[in-house]
Amino acid sequence: MTAPSSKGVAEGDLRLVALSLISEAPRHGYDIIQTVEKMTADWFLPSPNVVHPMLAKLVEERCLTASADPPRLFSITDEGRAYLEQHRDRADAVLNRLKALGERVTRWRQALGVAERQKEADADSTEGLLDVLARAAMPRK
Repeated sequence: MTAPSSKGVAEGDLRLVALSLISEAPRHGYDIIQTVEKMTADWFLPSPNVVHPMLAKLVEERCLTASADPPRLFSITDEGRAYLEQHRDRADAVLNRLKALGERVTRWRQALGVAERQKEADADSTEGLLDVLARAAMPRK
């Protein structure tokens, strides 16, 4: 089973997740992608085609700095910390939703006695249940 693309999380939310993760320690874009994938028990895989341009935009906005040589290492700036603090409640809510989703997916897999990566699961039923779990993890409007 492959993880859904970045369509599952709004870009503004992903931006806050990236800033939160980078505020903990400087990171490469690929590290952000892997961390989110691990956090969600392999359910959500942010697309590099979304993450890398988003990080470049955060550099342009002076929220991040980046090393000159690839792979670029991103660090948060004072402006980035201020932006993150201004949106701390939203950032924490998004991170908590992603972690909760990962916990639910893990419990579901354990309940079925399925291995960590579900190589033999029926794709249709797995995707359907994951969609239900994802909707359950999102805040109600």
